[in-house]
Amino acid sequence: MPAESKPEASTVRPSSSALSALSSSAPLTERQEARRRRILHASAQLASRGGFDAVQMREVAESSQVALGTLYRYFPSKVHLLVATMQDQLEHMHGTLRKKPPAGDTAAERVAETLMRAFRALQREPHLADAMVRALTFADRSVSPEVDQVSRQTTVIILDAMGLEHPTPEQLSAVRVIEHTWHSALITWLSGRASIAQVKIDIETVCRLIDLTEPGAHR
Repeated sequence: MPAESKPEASTVRPSSSALSALSSSAPLTERQEARRRRILHASAQLASRGGFDAVQMREVAESSQVALGTLYRYFPSKVHLLVATMQDQLEHMHGTLRKKPPAGDTAAERVAETLMRAFRALQREPHLADAMVRALTFADRSVSPEVDQVSRQTTVIILDAMGLEHPTPEQLSAVRVIEHTWHSALITWLSGRASIAQVKIDIETVCRLIDLTEPGAHR
């Protein structure tokens, strides 16, 4: 991973306890939420223009009009920020998908259509997609809360397409495999090792697991 520009010597990063304060269970105030939205928007804009390397914390702070120290209180590193940006982008996609639900006859068809629509949305912003997926790949244990949010958002998108509110453990297991395949397909496409047609085949194939988890399905 390319080294990120270090903050100037005069910049003091907050302590670990301060870094975790904004990710605690306490809800953000309206002002804090607005600030967080500006930061995520700036992150997405910079990534869209130049990918992972273009997202430098100082530039994000300047673009979002927050102090660098304040930015670090929200997001301790660029990886934290870009993984949170991915969750935010997925949340936006989810809202779009709810306005125009998939039209497949079966749950498997609806999930495949949903994931391909999400994939094509990322395809339209390849630099942003690459930055977010790279951050997800580089994430260590300290980024677990943000990674978990990405996973939960992806799960909700899939369950919505399936039309399930109370999935069985077996159905949740199938969803996890589908989620892993989708993320893997993003990586292979971004690295040039898979075409869109290949991604579509892989997604449609893995979504057939849903049929096997239907109550009464023959095994």
